[in-house]
Formats: sequence, C-alpha cells, structure tokens
Amino acid sequence: MDRDHNGSVMDIATHEEIDCAIDTSAADGGFSLVELIMTIALMAILIAPLMVGVVSTIRASSNTRVLAQVQTVLQNAADRVNRAPKKCDYTVYAQAAAQSEGWAADRASIVQSRFVPAASPTSAGSWVSGACSGAIPEDLLVQVITITVTSPTGSVQSSIQVVKSDI
Repeated sequence: MDRDHNGSVMDIATHEEIDCAIDTSAADGGFSLVELIMTIALMAILIAPLMVGVVSTIRASSNTRVLAQVQTVLQNAADRVNRAPKKCDYTVYAQAAAQSEGWAADRASIVQSRFVPAASPTSAGSWVSGACSGAIPEDLLVQVITITVTSPTGSVQSSIQVVKSDI
C-alpha cells in the first residue's frame, strides 16, 4: 500500500488482479438466442390480453357514444312529433331530428297507425295502418307513431312510440 500526497492509503492493483477483472467481465456475453426468444414469447403472452382489453374498451366506449347519439335523435324526434300539429304524416319531423345531428334523413323512419273504434261500445276497436283514413285528420283521431332511429353505421337501432290524440 502506498500513500498519496495527502496521506491517504492507496491500493495499487497488480497486473494479475487487472487481468482477472478483465477475464470475468469478458465471460458475460449478453443474452443467448434462447433467452431472447423466451423473453419475446413471455412479452407476447402478457401483452396480447392487454391489447384485447384495450381494444374492447375502445369499442365499448364507441358503442356507448353511438347509443347516446341514437337516444338523443330518438328523443328529439319524439318531441318534434309530439309538438307537431295533427297531421297524416309525421315523417318530416323524425327526419329533421336525424338531420339536426348531422345524419342522413333516412336514419329516422316512422310507422303510423290509427285507432278505429268498434261499431258497438261493448266491442274492442282495432289499430290499422296509416295515420289517417283520408287526406286530412278526422276529429277524435287517436294515432300511434313508432319512430325508429338507426345509427349511421347501422350498429345501433332504437325505437319509441308516441301517442297523439284529441281525446
């Protein structure tokens, strides 16, 4: 052991110690091909389910957003039909609701029916197709308008019924 000019003890390594240190560091050659393949396989096994989960979450989020948009258009269409004056065709009101969302008018469709009372008050009446029996609505008319809204991709569809009557 030697002392430096401050009086501290210094170790001076011999050539054999330096050669030994060099030899041990040279013995570690890195990863073998088998270790590398095993690492990649393990990462794939762990990452694949995570990616499936992420994709499922994104898809569910997208479907939820589309469902909310369909419900918004549907409620908007129902409000428009409900506030519309008594008519024989309410298609334009439902289509306007779809267009207000930026969708094509054909994304909203309607089926119209009217109630026809029976000849006798003790008999049940029936629902027939069409909102009116003629070109103009008759007095005491009861109508059921079924509004169906389909998302632009066609993945989500929802319906609601609106009853309009003078009674």
